[in-house]
Amino acid sequence: MVRRRAIPRFDSEDEERAFWQTHEATDFIAPSQFRPAQFPRLRPSVKTISIRLPESLVHSLQVMAHKRDVSYQSLVKLLLTEAIEREHERGPGAAAQA
Repeated sequence: MVRRRAIPRFDSEDEERAFWQTHEATDFIAPSQFRPAQFPRLRPSVKTISIRLPESLVHSLQVMAHKRDVSYQSLVKLLLTEAIEREHERGPGAAAQA
């Protein structure tokens, strides 16, 4: 069995970052000790945008969202995601041919 070195203590994140840029984790931890990381509270980053829509379209979205028991912003995200997935399935150049 290979003897592993102890991970030093760091006074700051910058010091730790600099250390790991020049050292391999396998010098300190055996790969058999590696465990998958879990981040249960990790949320995808979001960007707020502003978009102008006709009032009638917003009203239609609100009605559809109410029927599905979701907010209309969530419904817009869902509909955009579905449309983008369909475009990806159609392949490159499909929009120009339509």
